[in-house]
Amino acid sequence: MGVDLSFLVRSLAAQATAEEGSDLLRLPTERDLVESLDISRGALREQLSMLEMLGFLVRVQGRGSFLRVPDSSFIQLYFDLSSQLGHLSGTQFRTAREMLELTVAESAARLATADDVDTLRALVDEMVAASTAGDDARALEADLEFHRKLFLVVQNPIFTLLYDGLAHVLRDEVVERRRAAVDREPLANGATRIIDTVHYGIVDAVGARDGEEARVAMRRHFEVWSSLTGEH
Repeated sequence: MGVDLSFLVRSLAAQATAEEGSDLLRLPTERDLVESLDISRGALREQLSMLEMLGFLVRVQGRGSFLRVPDSSFIQLYFDLSSQLGHLSGTQFRTAREMLELTVAESAARLATADDVDTLRALVDEMVAASTAGDDARALEADLEFHRKLFLVVQNPIFTLLYDGLAHVLRDEVVERRRAAVDREPLANGATRIIDTVHYGIVDAVGARDGEEARVAMRRHFEVWSSLTGEH
């Protein structure tokens, strides 16, 4: 008979042994797993293949199979498919991201080091310089990296995992939103764009260790974007 994947992972983890010098957990042999789980070899292999596809399992020739913590690709796959099937809308993705980032900005103000603040400010400087030079692609990358850095500052792998999944599915939309904002805010010589400079408020609040102000600054950031792209 088949086995529920979540039950299978718990059962496998309970039987696995730590691989010295790595984050991997070595699984018992297929014969031992078939006996302990009371399933057929075919059913076991099917379930293990599913775990391997999702990134929870790796097979090493001559050494066996190992459980591991996957990267964000499995949650990216879930969000991609949910978007394609219409189960989740662009508005829902944006709302989830904004709610996460308000919380993360507040937490980053408590946890950021001086080096973190310098890195965040340098990324905003990069946005401004790239936009001024007409290099919108470089400005976009600096923008995305700025927001990811905030999540890294908080050092909560759950938040980082969610952000990576959301950022992946929202990337095309972020590109389009930035294009719309650029069209609505043409630059005169020597001028800057508010979609870039609004990030300085977040950096200043994080640098001042003011969590509430960081939250307000992040909200202001999203309001600026919405006003320039016609979103509400």
